[in-house]
Amino acid sequence: MNLTGMVYRPPYEANSLLLQVTLGCSHNKCTFCYMYPNVKFTICPMEQIEADIEEAAQVCPDVERVFLEHGDAFVLSADKLTQIAEAIHRKLPKVKTIAMYASIQNIKHKTDAELRRLCDLGIGGLDIGVESGLDAALAYMNKGHTAAEAREQLLRLTKAGIPYSFNAILGCGGADLWRENADATAELINAVQPHLLFIGSLHAQPGCKLYGDMKTGAFKECTTGQLLDEQERLISRLELKDTIYFGSHPSNLVPMQAILPKHKDEMLRIVRETRKGLQGRLDEYPLRGGEGSIINR
Repeated sequence: MNLTGMVYRPPYEANSLLLQVTLGCSHNKCTFCYMYPNVKFTICPMEQIEADIEEAAQVCPDVERVFLEHGDAFVLSADKLTQIAEAIHRKLPKVKTIAMYASIQNIKHKTDAELRRLCDLGIGGLDIGVESGLDAALAYMNKGHTAAEAREQLLRLTKAGIPYSFNAILGCGGADLWRENADATAELINAVQPHLLFIGSLHAQPGCKLYGDMKTGAFKECTTGQLLDEQERLISRLELKDTIYFGSHPSNLVPMQAILPKHKDEMLRIVRETRKGLQGRLDEYPLRGGEGSIINR
C-alpha cells in the first residue's frame, strides 16, 4: 500500500497486493545488485503494517495473493511473520498465498517446525536468489551461501511444503567459467526440484561492484555466443519432474516460458535457432538498456 523507496517485485507478482514490512535488504552486499544503494535495512513497525492491511481491506477486499516488500522480508522472525500473516487473514480472508523475497540465510535461521507453521499460514511463493550452483561464482557475487548450503535449505523448504522460485543467473561465472556455471547450476537445480525456475542473465548498472569490475576487466563478461551456449548447456542438463521455467526477463537473449521436462526439446531448438540467427555477432557483448534489457537482440 503506502510503499517507501524503490519498489521491486517478480514479474509474476503483477496482480499481487504489495505490502511493505521492511525497508531495503538485510544483506545488501551482492556484487551485482543495485536495488537498494545506501538504504539502511529497517523493519516496519507492526502498527504501520496493520494500518496498511486495514487500508487494503477497504480498497481491494477480494485480493488472493500478497507480496511482502522489500528486499528479503523472509528475514523476519517466524513469530513476526506469523503476526503479519494472521493480521492479513483477519482483514483479507480471501488471501491464499503470502509471498516475498527470501535468501538462503533467511531459511537457515528458522527451525523445521517454524517453516511448517509458516506454510500452514499460507506463506509460500518465496523468490530466492540462489543465482548459481558454482561456489566460485557464489563467492565472487558475495551471496553469503555455498551451493551445499543452498541445497540443504531448499530441501528443508520442500519438506515443510513451502513452494519457491529458484532464481538463477546465466553468465555469473563469467567468460572463463560459463561451462562450469551451467553444469554446477543444473546439478543443484536437479537436486532440489524447484516448483519454479526463474532465469535471467548477468547485467550491471552503475552503483554496484560488478559494474566497475566489468569496466576494468576484473570480471570478464560473457559474449552473446557464450550466453547462448550456457543457456543451451544448462537446459540440456536439467532433469526435472515438473517445473515451470520462467525465462521472460528482458535480460535474456532467448526469452521463453515453458514447463520442464515437457518442453525441453522445443526450448533447445529455440536456443539453437537463435544462435543461427545471430551468426556474425556471437563474439559481441549484449547491448543493455534498463533492467538489463537486451536491445541488440
